[in-house]
Amino acid sequence: MKVQILDSAKADLIEACRFYESREAGLGDYFLTNIYTDIQSLSIFGGLHTNPYRFYHRALSKRFPFAIYYTVAENRVRVHAVIDCRRHPTWIRKHLGST
Repeated sequence: MKVQILDSAKADLIEACRFYESREAGLGDYFLTNIYTDIQSLSIFGGLHTNPYRFYHRALSKRFPFAIYYTVAENRVRVHAVIDCRRHPTWIRKHLGST
């Protein structure tokens, strides 16, 4: 399957990268490297994860407390959001509702 990262997810990635980079130099790049590896694994495992909210599947990152919310259609994985799991569930639902 092909993996497509939507603009909404790209904005989430930029925000998270800046957060981690502000904590320690180089940590933002390390975060992105790990999250992109998790996202690329969806080309093989896309569609196997649970559907916790509406039609979104949720894959959990292996290294960071982040969830990757995506949909599968026509042999394509579309990543809609990459969200810190420590966020309040109401915030997550609103964020997913806006993507």
